[in-house]
Amino acid sequence: MGIARRDNMKPANPLTRLPFMALAALTLLAAMWAGLIRIGWEFPPLRENWIANHGPLMISGFLGTLISLERAVALAAMLKARWPYAAPLFAGLGSVVILAGLPTPYLSGLVGRGLITLGSLGMVLIFVTINRLRLDWPHAIMGLGALLWLAGDVLWWLYQPINHVVPWWVGFLVLTIAGERLELARVLLLRRSALVTFLISVGIFLIGLALSGFAAGIGVRVGGAGLIALGLWLLRYDLARRTIRQKGLTRFIAACLLPGYVWLIFAGALWLWWADRFTAGPLYDAMLHSLLLGYVFSMIFGHAPIILPAVMSVAMNYSPAFYAHLALLHTSLILRVVGDLAFADPFNPVRRWGGMLNVIALLVFLANTVRSARRAPQGSLTTAH
Repeated sequence: MGIARRDNMKPANPLTRLPFMALAALTLLAAMWAGLIRIGWEFPPLRENWIANHGPLMISGFLGTLISLERAVALAAMLKARWPYAAPLFAGLGSVVILAGLPTPYLSGLVGRGLITLGSLGMVLIFVTINRLRLDWPHAIMGLGALLWLAGDVLWWLYQPINHVVPWWVGFLVLTIAGERLELARVLLLRRSALVTFLISVGIFLIGLALSGFAAGIGVRVGGAGLIALGLWLLRYDLARRTIRQKGLTRFIAACLLPGYVWLIFAGALWLWWADRFTAGPLYDAMLHSLLLGYVFSMIFGHAPIILPAVMSVAMNYSPAFYAHLALLHTSLILRVVGDLAFADPFNPVRRWGGMLNVIALLVFLANTVRSARRAPQGSLTTAH
């Protein structure tokens, strides 16, 4: 997940942003519950449509609301305007409509998906404004990621098969993160050749995305090559290679980022090797969750101690306990992927327990984050000890 620029943020009443965070948290919890049922745990479904919407709620609902809120806070403070908050508002409300349901499943989907699509349109407008104020490669890449989110949401709103939609959503998350890391990597005074190789990697992924619309297998395979190239670039040039030698929060962030890039490369290899299986089943599960959990949530774990104080105007204290949810995330994901790749039964216990421990890792992350915020001194910044 990208990090909003905080140099233009001003302190604000966190209660004004709390509803957005509450919508995101509600969506995350519902999506995790649905995910456990999909993976084979016999829990009550609460609402049937939650199960079918596990992926959309997690990506466009939870992550879309969270990332667009982060961007909206930064831009609203810069412009002294409120319109950027429309993006997380629509994304969050769309999730609520899908979770609560309307009289018919079709109407619920049409309205809920439509609202989330408006949220992604708002995100595009945010980046149009940002790029008009400060046009550079990092912001252009992140703006392109917002366009991919919008394209994926439009396809989803039109009820296209979900496996045709997912690559666009993946592009949104991958480019948002990669663009932000490119911006931070500039402090290393990268050579022009480094930027060129970064843009080539993004280009390969985008070519694969374009091909996936009419030649799915080829498109996923080319997209996988782009993911590998981006992962290798990030491992080579990211600032985390240096900050891993430091201490406290700085080292923890690097410890989140570096394995995340390894998961990105691994996911790309799966896309490249098993592109024809990018439809459903355990291999499809491994192709998606190695990226969405291993890569995306590693970024979230690493950046939460910085993002939460900036977005919610609350302080956080870094704690070594953060390594608990990080270690559990990666260990459980390895278990889940082994279950995906090694067993013919999609509901095998290795895969099911891997999924359960994935959820527990996210819950421990939420608990550690709340605990850290409650223990931080009033008015302090995020600190390490």
